[in-house]
Amino acid sequence: MTAPPSPPLFAPPALLSLVIPVFNERDSLVILHAEIDEVAKRYELNVEIILVDDGSSDGSWDVIASLAEKDPRVRGVRFRKNFGKAAALAAGFKLVKGPITITLDADLQDDPHETPRFLATLHEGFDVVSGWKKFRVDPWHKTIPSRFFNRIVSALTGVRLHDHNCGMKGYRSEVLREVRLYGELHRFIPVLAAARGFRVGELAIHHRKRKFGRSKYGIARFLRGFLDLLTVKFLTTFGRRPQHLLGGLGMLMLFLGMLGLTYLAITWVIRYLDPSSTLEPLHSRALLPYSLGAVLLGAQFLCFGILAEMLANLQGRQEEPYSILEQTQPPESATESESRTHAQS
Repeated sequence: MTAPPSPPLFAPPALLSLVIPVFNERDSLVILHAEIDEVAKRYELNVEIILVDDGSSDGSWDVIASLAEKDPRVRGVRFRKNFGKAAALAAGFKLVKGPITITLDADLQDDPHETPRFLATLHEGFDVVSGWKKFRVDPWHKTIPSRFFNRIVSALTGVRLHDHNCGMKGYRSEVLREVRLYGELHRFIPVLAAARGFRVGELAIHHRKRKFGRSKYGIARFLRGFLDLLTVKFLTTFGRRPQHLLGGLGMLMLFLGMLGLTYLAITWVIRYLDPSSTLEPLHSRALLPYSLGAVLLGAQFLCFGILAEMLANLQGRQEEPYSILEQTQPPESATESESRTHAQS
């Protein structure tokens, strides 16, 4: 299979970090390492290869340890058990030393020859570049649900990407310092980065057929993706002001409940003053439990909103609620200028 055409010119970073999660991919690791080495030599890239073994049971760690022993550019991390791809990426991100990081899967479906094109696209001014498997070679039961999922994610988050699930992505190091991963939020890193003000781009890439092992895709993963989407939507929209959502729902429920109770109170007064009225007694009306339930539910939403605000406040003390692109140096005071002049003399 031929490599993609030569990429446009780009400025090689001082160090390029490659983070690769590994889960039962023993047979593909040596081939993947050889391809990365070929790309690094061809384009004179100084690379570090971080392989994170996410609890493999097929001997993948033995291969990683062997590669690390032969090649000082390879660094291996081994989990005690399978913690998931997001955890593997987070562990790898903590170890990166370069200003640019590229992630790719270890199953050989992501082509390392695309690396220079990612660097060129990042060089255009993007902070995150997400791969797009435009021509996928996966079976229909993977491609059709994936297209449906990607359209929903793009519509709900406003980050228009064709392939949020693609494992091959490029990042600037400041993105990795500010985006926190847990659960299975790895597929939503571009969304989380865009919420912090980073520029997100997309690149159509070469997708290859799986040679070894089996796919980790399943219906459970698809369903978890939708639940994670709800989490991301809440975090990016109301993460620092949860009372706006929970409190708003609580006020709406309280209003509807009090409106129903007010109507029932008026009918009770009318029936009390006029026993011949045809109005039904309160205990036989379905509106009574519904109104009471709405009031109680509204009060609970308000309480949850207050608790969520307290948690957001505590979290906000550990993480800044903004992202700085750049800043100027403050002007020197007269005292500082005299001190520096005296020191130089």
